[in-house]
This record gives sequence, structure tokens and C-alpha cells, in this order.
Amino acid sequence: MLQECKEHGYFRGETCSVCGMEGKFLMNDREMEKIGRMIAGMLRHFPEKYQLSMDEHGWVSVAEMVKAIKKRDRRMRWIRSHHIYALVETDPKGRYQVRGERIRATYGHSISVDLDLPTDGIPDELFYPTTEEEVDLLLESGIMPADRKMVHLSSTYETAYIAGSHRVENPIILKVDAKKAVEDGIVIMRACDTVFLVKEVPPEYVTKVEGKEPPSDAAEEE
Repeated sequence: MLQECKEHGYFRGETCSVCGMEGKFLMNDREMEKIGRMIAGMLRHFPEKYQLSMDEHGWVSVAEMVKAIKKRDRRMRWIRSHHIYALVETDPKGRYQVRGERIRATYGHSISVDLDLPTDGIPDELFYPTTEEEVDLLLESGIMPADRKMVHLSSTYETAYIAGSHRVENPIILKVDAKKAVEDGIVIMRACDTVFLVKEVPPEYVTKVEGKEPPSDAAEEE
């Protein structure tokens, strides 16, 4: 459930985590999931399907997005801009960014955009999940984008394992020497606290993580 506390802003759940009070109801879990999927599609994959105008950096108008959602599904005619802001502000994965009256996805794109994300605060090591079938190829040739336009690296072994668990039961985790890569001129961008983007990772920066146990929360959602 998505609600709004008069004192502390938007929150997900039954009560505000700050004051413990119920807030103004905005949408239920089913509506959040449905609208969330629509937003992801608009901003990551097919803005033209919704007749949205997207600039070269991936930004679209929140007002135009609201119009597109209403047009796509008449049952969503109640939606307003503040519903979009509430979803973004409470998104636990930090998938979206709002600037003024515009919104964009910070990662996960299958379309070409110039994200111009921050390049500071890059951890010394980053991680990437793969499979037994692919690991030797990646160690030899490096990591290239697959179904996305950029390589997505995780901030920790644990988050990479959880991400990889959506593809295979026991993912193999690769470690990227991000510190050396940045020193050598490779641009790594910070999409959110746990996801980092790079065009490709040459093999000299990639090693296999050995002898580490799977995290206990490996079944959680990415």
C-alpha cells in the first residue's frame, strides 16, 4: 500500500515509519505493481509505444506520462502526477530520478540514452553475476552488454548473487577491479547505491569469486 503522511511524506505499508500513524491512501499493491510496470516500460524500453517524447538523456515529462497512462488504461483515470512522485520517492531500488517536472530511469535500458550519471563515489570492487556456461568466456573476453545497453554491476557480492538468482539457481559471481579500471580511464557511472553502469569491462579487470557462501537472503527480489 502507498500512503502519504502529512508530516513525513510518502511511504509504503500500513503506517508511517517515523510517527507510526496511518496516512492518506494513494494506491494499493496491485495498482503500484501495474503502474510500476508501465513506468518501467515507458522509461526503459518503448516510450514510443506510449507516444512519449524522450530527450537524449532519457527524460520525459511527468504530466505527459500521466496522460499516457490514462489513455492506455481507462481504469487508471484517477492517477495524478503526485502518484508518480510517490512511487519514485518510495522505490526501494532507486530505479528512477525526478528533476523538476521530468522523470527518467537510472538503469535497465534496452534503448540508447546518454544517462550522464555521476562518476564519483565508485567502490574499489564491483560484482557481476553469470552462469557456469558463460563464466569462462567472460573471463577470457570481458563483460559486454547482453539484453541491456550497458553492463550493470552490483555494489556487493550479495546484491550480485540476488540479481543472478533470477537467471539461474546458483550464479557464479565475478569481481571487477573498479579502482584499477577507473584509473585506466574506463568510465563507470553510479545509477543508485547498489547499481553501477559501464559500457564494457575488459578481461584484465575481471576475476572469479571463489570459496564464498551464497547469501542467506538470496531468494529476495533484485
